[in-house]
Amino acid sequence: MASLEVEEKPSEVKQNTIWGESKKMWAIAGPAILVSVSQFSIGFVTVAFAGHLGELELAAVTITTNVIEGFVFGIMLGMGSALETLCGQAVGAGQHNMLGIYLQRSWVITGITALCLTPCYLLATPILNLLRQDKAMSELAGKYCKMVIPQFFAYAMNFPIQKFLQSQTKVWVMTIISIIGLGCHVLLNWALVTKLELGLLGAAMAGNISWWLQVIAMVIYVVAGFFPDSWTGLSLLAFKSLWGFIKLSLASAVMLCLELWYFTAIILMVGYLKDPTLAVDSISICLNLQLWTSMVTLGFNIAASVRVSNELGAGHPKSAKFSIVVVVLTSLAVGILFMAIILGTKHEFPKLFTDKQLVIKAASKLGNFLAATIFLNSILPVLHGVAVGAGWQAYVGLINITCYYLLGIPAGALLGFKFKLRVQGIWFGMLIGTVLQTTILLFVMLRATWRKEVNQIITQKSNMNIIWIRQCFGVYVIRIINLLKDV
Repeated sequence: MASLEVEEKPSEVKQNTIWGESKKMWAIAGPAILVSVSQFSIGFVTVAFAGHLGELELAAVTITTNVIEGFVFGIMLGMGSALETLCGQAVGAGQHNMLGIYLQRSWVITGITALCLTPCYLLATPILNLLRQDKAMSELAGKYCKMVIPQFFAYAMNFPIQKFLQSQTKVWVMTIISIIGLGCHVLLNWALVTKLELGLLGAAMAGNISWWLQVIAMVIYVVAGFFPDSWTGLSLLAFKSLWGFIKLSLASAVMLCLELWYFTAIILMVGYLKDPTLAVDSISICLNLQLWTSMVTLGFNIAASVRVSNELGAGHPKSAKFSIVVVVLTSLAVGILFMAIILGTKHEFPKLFTDKQLVIKAASKLGNFLAATIFLNSILPVLHGVAVGAGWQAYVGLINITCYYLLGIPAGALLGFKFKLRVQGIWFGMLIGTVLQTTILLFVMLRATWRKEVNQIITQKSNMNIIWIRQCFGVYVIRIINLLKDV
């Protein structure tokens, strides 16, 4: 395959500067952050309104968000994330005509996935009871889950559209739509929950309407003729090569689910503690803030994925590596800022969610753990973005299993229950897994040979099946062994 190998000639190497790369990064990350914050804030607003209804309502919404939706959200987002790799590399290679086909193919897959996962919402109460959660909390959460099913199908449409637009850096209209959607959500919650006193039904209705308004607006934007090169109308080609697309989608889903379910595991373990309602309420406040800051670092995740996939698709390995350095350092600086804010306000931020003094005091005690998590998560999502851009989803999934589920969760359970450190012990143990994963991914990124990644993408263009073969875990096990041999 020597004829397919790429050598980045001096004339092909972009004269990148930190300022130049930063402008490209912020052109993607800035709008992506606004979109992520706006869309996540829909859930943030719902939790805030539920918290003022009562402790049980707050716990029910929290358990729904972190356990039921946390489970299905990871799968849905992962199934849509294959688009991030394929569209990004297609844009870099100048194959814009494939983007619309990829989008429709992703819609087919996420739509089927949504149908298959709907029973998780319908059977939420039995599932939570099986997980030995508080009965009153499980009963109310089950009712709320049925109310928010329409939101789930909105996710199936929304995630692929986001990846389609982000890969082309056409994100400002999506940003405006998301901000308007958030404004509508606040007004709807105020009207339905506060004024009409519809309780959790009003909160669910507000979320359903807000999500579908955004999806409808973005679909109109895509099909209205603004993308003549990448959207040429509906095509039966969307149903071709579905199995190969599903393989990459599953690899993406595994990577993201293992990440998101890690936090779900925290909520579940906390639910086994004495006085679970207070424990769940306190940690949910911290995790909601952590997730809010993650929406900012998610913008850098998207920027890393788009920049790396574009540069690799265009055959520029040095530019891809330079992009990684710039986006990691930028995200790290933002993470340090957020960490300092949390440490300085750890006795105040719980008041955003509740006026119950016991909950405020319990959440304040977790401030240091929250700050440490925010710092680590300023790096980790960016490394995941690099992995998606390069098509390494299954590789990262293997690392997630080892660090999170073979080390972090057992350590958290041991400290929380055996040593009776309760919530603090559970969280500290799981931080150990996060530290190890971050260290391993940084090591892998530093050792990666980016020219080989470009060669593999070029080979894939001549043989479309190669990208799916690369997702086999055996290949990555061999790569890990080879990396360790080089140390």
